[in-house]
Amino acid sequence: MSDLDIEALGEDFPLLEAIRTARAIRRLRTEPVPPALIRKVCEAGTFAPSGGNRQPWIFVAVTEAERRAWIGERYRARFRQYILPALERAEADPDFPEANVRNMRAALHLADHIHEAPVHLFVAGWKRRGETQAQALFPAIQNILLACRGVGLGASLTTVHLADGPEIDAYLGLSESTPSCALLPIGWPVGRHGRPPRASVDEKLYFERVPEGAIAPRR
Repeated sequence: MSDLDIEALGEDFPLLEAIRTARAIRRLRTEPVPPALIRKVCEAGTFAPSGGNRQPWIFVAVTEAERRAWIGERYRARFRQYILPALERAEADPDFPEANVRNMRAALHLADHIHEAPVHLFVAGWKRRGETQAQALFPAIQNILLACRGVGLGASLTTVHLADGPEIDAYLGLSESTPSCALLPIGWPVGRHGRPPRASVDEKLYFERVPEGAIAPRR
């Protein structure tokens, strides 16, 4: 990857194609990602909107193997605690949707191999009036995910690390006033990007008013 033209990479990628094909990539190669490319996708994050243009975001890219292993150990334990009961229920229920099982297994693969992901990108931000400014941080995260798609990187969004948030934030040099809100494992993808399954927008879009009874309660 040393011959990459990072300045030009992704500059001509169609925006709407990126939006439609930026599925979560949880299987990543171990080859390193150039720091300049990490900077480029994070720069895309800085163009997100924020109230009063406060730009509260902070990005911490963890690339050292020892530090990724420390994070991975905690992430893996928390995720297994969370997902294994659901997998057991799915395996016991022959009518459980296979697509859901595949998604859970992919997420479990990420947890088991997250220490191998070459970049652990944490997104954090300054609190305002005691509250995390999620309304700015999550648009920044989406910009980063789209930028990753545009330059050919794989990435996904997870918040599992928040179960150990204060400990991990301290390890990253963050504080109670600048907590992390998300972790993006980033690397070169195994497999391809592609359109994720989605319901038609016509099932989700209403004009002027939602008709009575149009939205069924979620179980």
